[in-house]
Order: sequence, then C-alpha cells, then structure tokens
Amino acid sequence: MIAFGPVPSRRLGKSLGINNIPYKVCSYACVYCQIGRTIRMEVERRAFYNPGLILKEAKEKVEKARVKGEHVDYITFVPDGEPTLDINLGREAELLKELGIPLAILTNSSLIWREDVREDLIKFDFVSLKLDVVSEQLWRKIDRPHKSLKLDEILDGMLKFRKSFKGKLVTETMLIDGINYGDEFEEIAEFLKELKPDIAYIAIPTRPPAERWVKPANEETINEAFQIFAKALGSDRVEYLIGYEGNAFVFTGNVEEDLLSITSVHPMREDAVKDLLKKANAEWDVVEKLLKEGKLIELEYDGKRFYMRKLRSRNL
Repeated sequence: MIAFGPVPSRRLGKSLGINNIPYKVCSYACVYCQIGRTIRMEVERRAFYNPGLILKEAKEKVEKARVKGEHVDYITFVPDGEPTLDINLGREAELLKELGIPLAILTNSSLIWREDVREDLIKFDFVSLKLDVVSEQLWRKIDRPHKSLKLDEILDGMLKFRKSFKGKLVTETMLIDGINYGDEFEEIAEFLKELKPDIAYIAIPTRPPAERWVKPANEETINEAFQIFAKALGSDRVEYLIGYEGNAFVFTGNVEEDLLSITSVHPMREDAVKDLLKKANAEWDVVEKLLKEGKLIELEYDGKRFYMRKLRSRNL
C-alpha cells in the first residue's frame, strides 16, 4: 500500500501518508530506527513506483476521507526508507499538487547535498530534516550512514536549501541513552542558529528500535538539549516529540491534563506552572500529586526549576 491514512500527526494535523520507498531501502542504518534494520543501503536515486499510481492511490484515499467528513491537512511522504532516494519525487509532488492539499516530507537529510534533491524538496510546503548530531564520530555511531556520505556536505546542503526554501522548515534531533553527547548540544545549537528552522524538534524513540541496546535519553538530557536549543532559537521554536497519545496542544480545562499536555511538549519553569495553577484557581498540591504518581518530574537547569512530563517510554 503506497497511500495510507489519514492518521493524526502532532506536527501536521490529519496526515495522509505516502510510502514511496519499499521496506527498508535507506541511506542510513540508524541504531534507533523504529521501522527496523536497513535491508538495502543505497545512495543512488532510482525509480520505485509509477508516479501515476501514487497519484491514483492518494486521490482515492482523499476522496474516501472526504466522504467520511474527514479533513486532510497534509499529504506526507513518510516511507519505509529514505524518500529522496526516489528519482521521481519531484514529479510525484507536482502531480499531487492537483489535489489542492499541502505537501510534507520527512527526510534524513542524507542526500540534500545534491542539487537535484534540493530542487525536488523545494516543491513541498513542509520539510522535516533530520539533525541528530553535527560531529562525525557520533554521526557514524548513531546514524550509521552509507560509507560514501560526508557529513560536512550534508550540513552545507541543508544551509543551501534553507536559503531557497520558502515553506515551513523543521528539524528533528533524536536523543538516545548511553551516548556521551559532551558539547554536542552546543554545537547543534550553533548550526540551528545559522539554519533558522521554524521549529527544532527534540525526539526520543517511542517504539522498539533496530538495536536492542537503544533506549530513550533520560529527562535530564532532553531538558538540557531543550534549554540549549532554546537559547539559540527562542523557546517558542523548540518542541518535544516524545510520543504521548493524543494531541498535546489541546487544552482540556482540567488543570492536571493541561499540565501534562504542555510539559510533554515544553518543560515549564516553576513560575509558569504557578501562573497556570492561578488561572485554573488550583493549588500547588496538584503538582505534588502528579509528582507522587510519577506522571511529572522535577528538574534543575541553570539554577532554575523545571517540570516535565515523565517519559513512559523509559520504562519499556
């Protein structure tokens, strides 16, 4: 099945997925990949499916969704491998535009050093670029790229793309346990400052990874990355993607749910929590209750106290 959904996406609302790459053809073999181990490592672009077939399947799905009264916010290329390996990607984007729905793509960025790939990506409205690390050693350890790829060329390609892309650009940084990040967050933040993404997402694995030893980074590490990225970009342009069910942006009117919703996307400073409680006409014992139940965690950073939703995925 090439077209699937629509499925709820915190970044994209209701998203109709396009699986334009067969399982599991990729330019990376990321240790945390939640699709599984890479079966075929490739970096040369080639044809996989007929672009007309992709349009046909997407059209059918969109029509079925509309009959059911479902709105499709984005058509998203999110396949079982690296979408930019598809040499017909630009043509497929052009065909899908006739459906009148914004186009999104989630790429590992590995081929963005190529001009033809950048030209294809410009045709999308929303582009998500993987940016796990900016140092060679950690890149090879975590993302395990095809041996012909060069990190400096990829980073340079991202900056070139940013200069010409007029749509919404986001980055995604996956954090895992057991990695000595050292000064890596500061170095990523410096690159982000130059790249100027609309949003820099911080993610963790939420489903079984390719390698059994991989676990999500702990809350302290995630909070540290958030604070450092936020210093470079502003806190309104850094968000978590930590895999909680439902829509983290919906306010329920229930102060406990509101607290857990917000802190699954952003850590909240103690004074911000107090302000929210005041608006809800609630007392601090709400926070104490959530801490006691293990739903909320208290963190210290740069002399300030923060609250973050406890990561259930750490217990998997």
